[in-house]
Amino acid sequence: MRNIKNIAIAGSGLVGSLMSIYLIRRGYSVTILEGRDDMRKSEASKGRSINLALSNRGWLPLKEVGLESLVEKMVIPMRGRMMHDEESLLTFQPYGREGQAINSISRGGLNELLMTEAEKAGVKILFRHKCIGINFDDNVIHFDKDGKKGQYKADLIIGADGAFSVIRRLMQRTDRFNYSQFYIEHGYKELTIPPSATGGFEIEKNALHIWPRGNFMLIALPNQDGSFTCTLFFPYEGSTSFQSLTNDDKIREFFQKTFPDAFEIMPTLLKDYHNNPTSSLVTIRCFPWVKNKTLLIGDASHAIVPFYGQGMNSGFEDCQVLNQMLDEYQDNWEAVLPQFQKVRKPDADAISDLALNNFIEMRDLVADENFLLRKKIEARLYDLYPYKWIPLYSMVTFKEQIRYSEALKIGEKQKAIMDKVMADKKIAKNWESLDFQSIVNQL
Repeated sequence: MRNIKNIAIAGSGLVGSLMSIYLIRRGYSVTILEGRDDMRKSEASKGRSINLALSNRGWLPLKEVGLESLVEKMVIPMRGRMMHDEESLLTFQPYGREGQAINSISRGGLNELLMTEAEKAGVKILFRHKCIGINFDDNVIHFDKDGKKGQYKADLIIGADGAFSVIRRLMQRTDRFNYSQFYIEHGYKELTIPPSATGGFEIEKNALHIWPRGNFMLIALPNQDGSFTCTLFFPYEGSTSFQSLTNDDKIREFFQKTFPDAFEIMPTLLKDYHNNPTSSLVTIRCFPWVKNKTLLIGDASHAIVPFYGQGMNSGFEDCQVLNQMLDEYQDNWEAVLPQFQKVRKPDADAISDLALNNFIEMRDLVADENFLLRKKIEARLYDLYPYKWIPLYSMVTFKEQIRYSEALKIGEKQKAIMDKVMADKKIAKNWESLDFQSIVNQL
């Protein structure tokens, strides 16, 4: 595999475009085959507009390829969660220590930047080249372009074509390929809070806003034009669900009662609700990620739900880890490919579990007094013993040197310890006099 020179990537999304930049800078010839039109020229090809939360694991790869300064101009730091209760009262919960934040960024804007920078570096992007087949023995992608069939031969193929990857679906037909998909009962719909009359932000700019309501929630992330992209995570069926909101009156009544302060600043609610699709939320796991000289990365190998804000970040980390291994093994792909999937699979499974678990926290527990007290105690432990007790969220979001799988294991130990602490019926009164040293010593 040391003779690999020409690499084909399926998919010009976030991960595929970033991976192409890494590889072209290593001296490879890189071509991306993309089934859609160029999103920079076609509104219909922009795909989902849902905002993303860029955190440390995503920043590191962007820094490595020299795009940090360009991306910095596109982000709005979110320093914590702003919870809105049903009486419109606000509670702010910082994400980490002072100065730490996650960053709201437009998916489409970042994708366009990565594609443009990839082309500047020499990557060739073939648009409207839809993958319809693959020969894993000869490294040939079969594609359809405007109804005409064609082939593209490469020395190595990387499937970065998303959660519903064609490359992965074709790999599923091969022997001993394990695959599972799981849809949660909730879907999501995008809504909008427009800028104020003066062009400013209607609510706190530097926060991720959450309206937690038990079995569902509304969130809002800031945009640079003063608007907020809102996402309603809501059951498909049931007494309170997408299915139950059958007309304008019910939609209006539901939002006015359930999210009163948001309703007041959502003048396009009905238009957005009807025009924007209801989309599903899927978790996908598979293994192996390698078949001969074809590799799956990003959502193609480990699609997750968005509740930890790590989908893009974990995909970017795939690119960074793969590039690091190419350094370590001096571009010996025969050594790199099996090692990459061996190392990354446990981390992909870990962040998948963490994302599913965090949905419960975001939609319900963030409004719970005991949960908030637990977080306060953990924050105190972090302040007193910053190298011994790092809260799970901080490990995942701000400590990129800690693997997802390691963070999950440590988080499980911390949870067991904190469950004992919180079992004390007088904890609300006595928590400041706890023996914090003895708590840390249980780790």
